Amino acid sequence: MNRGLLSVDEALAQMLAEAHAVREVEEVPTLEATDRVLARAQRSTIDVPPMDNSAMDGYAVRIADGAKLRVAQKIMAGGVGKALEPGTAARIFTGAPIPPGADAIVMQEHASVSGDQVQLNRKPAPGEWIRRVASDIAKGAEILPAGKRLLPQDTGLAASVGIRTLPVYRRLRLGLFFTGDELVMPGEPLAPGRIYNSNRFTLRGLAEVFNCELKDYGIVPDTLEATRAVLREAAAECDVVVTSGGVSVGDADYVKPAVEAEGKLLMWRIAMKPGRPLAFGKVGNAFFIGLPGNPVSSFVTFLIFVRPFLLKAQGMTDIAAHPVEARADFDWVEPDARREFLRAKWNSKGGLDLYPTQDSAVLTSTAWADGLIDNPAAHAIRKGDRVQFLPYAELYR
Repeated sequence: MNRGLLSVDEALAQMLAEAHAVREVEEVPTLEATDRVLARAQRSTIDVPPMDNSAMDGYAVRIADGAKLRVAQKIMAGGVGKALEPGTAARIFTGAPIPPGADAIVMQEHASVSGDQVQLNRKPAPGEWIRRVASDIAKGAEILPAGKRLLPQDTGLAASVGIRTLPVYRRLRLGLFFTGDELVMPGEPLAPGRIYNSNRFTLRGLAEVFNCELKDYGIVPDTLEATRAVLREAAAECDVVVTSGGVSVGDADYVKPAVEAEGKLLMWRIAMKPGRPLAFGKVGNAFFIGLPGNPVSSFVTFLIFVRPFLLKAQGMTDIAAHPVEARADFDWVEPDARREFLRAKWNSKGGLDLYPTQDSAVLTSTAWADGLIDNPAAHAIRKGDRVQFLPYAELYR
């Protein structure tokens, strides 16, 4: 039993109920639209292909004319041929328009040429190697749905029907700051009791993975006044503010009282491992998400909670991470009472290996792993069992 703890699904549902797409939409050149989120569905204004054309280099023929024909013309891609006269063939190249009268293409590998005569060594079927008009896209058909993050092939598709610009949501403004007088940056002296601020690097990298417009407010001194001042600044400039650390109830944890003073806050203890404390609220018009300070917990809670929240706020419709079923090549015989996200890696046999220690302080496990096993609460795993695996490649999209 996890009395007083909220489940992962309950907490995520409450967060996503508050998320909404940014309102501002901008037109960007299709050439620059990759990785942006489409605000309105796009339809084709043309047929693709716009005319019947050849799918092969070869000869355009009328099947009824027989196997020996005179080559009367040559049609290149971008050119236009003449009507096919009886008893003739047209030398044709891939993408070139089919001349009137032709009803098949014979690929050049199935033809023998002597002078201006071509011998067809194989009788073609009607319509063979002819791409018909609109066989790919019909005029008026939807080619891209709203709410899709545009991949390179999507912008290529838009360009193929002549779309010069695309309406996309503006980039989400994400603010980050970090609390703790013990934190120093790499390159600074590491005095006794101090630690390097790895979370700043991890969370900045994740913000860039999700194409946010990032504002990094750095390390904030451990005082309520300083925390409130940075929080006000970040909330005024950003759509979402994310912090790591300072959301517990210790004497030096100032993020919680700062958010309560400047806005409203929900504090949750989540039935998950790693990453139990999570804060969610609002300051002004900005949403606030407070992550644990532990590096592994911060990383995992960002992927499980912040990721889908950001995607929905960016206007995306498909925000769920899709796990793959995989074989466990290990035993996990003492599961936690909470839902676990175990760091695992593909092995050469197509199964998953588990990092030797799942301690939430071991940041090495996140860099070693290929993703996270989503393991139900109190669920033991035996070698050969099937598990639900969330590859980083899936979590980073």
